[in-house]
Amino acid sequence: MPLRDIAGHRHLLALAAGAAVRGSLPPSLIFAGPEGVGKRLTAIALAQLLNCPAPVPFAPDDDRGSPSGAAEPLRDACGVCSSCVRIARGTHADVMMLAPGESGTIKIDQIREAIERSGYRPFEGRRRVVVVDDAEAMVVEAQNALLKTLEEPPASSVFVLVTSRPELLLPTVRSRCQRLRFGRLAPAEVAAVLLARHDYEPGNAQAAAASSDGSVGMALEGSSEEFVRAREAAAGLLEDAARTADPRRRLEGARALTTAGRAGADRDELARRLRSLAGLLRDLAALHARVAPRDLANADRADSLGRLLRAFDAGRVVKAFAAVDQALAALDRNASPKIVADWVALQL
Repeated sequence: MPLRDIAGHRHLLALAAGAAVRGSLPPSLIFAGPEGVGKRLTAIALAQLLNCPAPVPFAPDDDRGSPSGAAEPLRDACGVCSSCVRIARGTHADVMMLAPGESGTIKIDQIREAIERSGYRPFEGRRRVVVVDDAEAMVVEAQNALLKTLEEPPASSVFVLVTSRPELLLPTVRSRCQRLRFGRLAPAEVAAVLLARHDYEPGNAQAAAASSDGSVGMALEGSSEEFVRAREAAAGLLEDAARTADPRRRLEGARALTTAGRAGADRDELARRLRSLAGLLRDLAALHARVAPRDLANADRADSLGRLLRAFDAGRVVKAFAAVDQALAALDRNASPKIVADWVALQL
């Protein structure tokens, strides 16, 4: 997948493309940011660009424009030549992908092999590229083994460490790499990916994107129907909270947030419904700030959200959002799903 097909991050993609065109790309990079937002895809697209024999013009749609000082137009990999196709498939001789094995870690032997291969001239392309996915999974010995190569990489090689938890990398590793920080995607960008690449129906894509916390990976964790049910449950709880302050009625409404079944399934489903609730509350805050209804994450529910504005003033929305955030943190600490759901219902 070339750079132009990656959702979001237009300015970062322009920076990477500009550096590649000018030959000023740092040889040791960290792509850091939330899970499921396109960091690994960008690393692969960059490897394609560095080795594509027939690059094409690239014009990212970004208000900030191309990187300042760009001496020539931006370029992108063609995406269809033999080199691009083999890089995408993971079979190119000059592009090496490392990932955690069955143990969940990246061992020192994997890193030593990558270091050895990076020392040779490219076999068929222009640059050797080593992409270390989930780089935080490297054992300490593997990270230490990589230090000298990151500090003085071979002239024709590029190392890209992809991570959602850069704080788990050794400080000495982080200090030797230039970091590109990837943010969360907009709900519309997540929905567009679900529609284009995963055959979602429009309404289901909107529901999943609104609850995804800006991550395509998170949106794909559940079925589209699960996200629709989660959003309906969250909306129902907000409507109940708008109608009554009676604690007993609130606790009855909390049942919509929990499901019967395995404890793990209950926990996952409650987290999904809480994220849906957070998305609806963000939209209420946006409506208070005079954001156009079409720009909401839950744009298809703009009318019903508008009816909640009288009951949920700006202060109440902020308090409710903070409660949902605390509830998600409590779930991560293994709190009882029922207790968490009841507590949230009473806080709204």
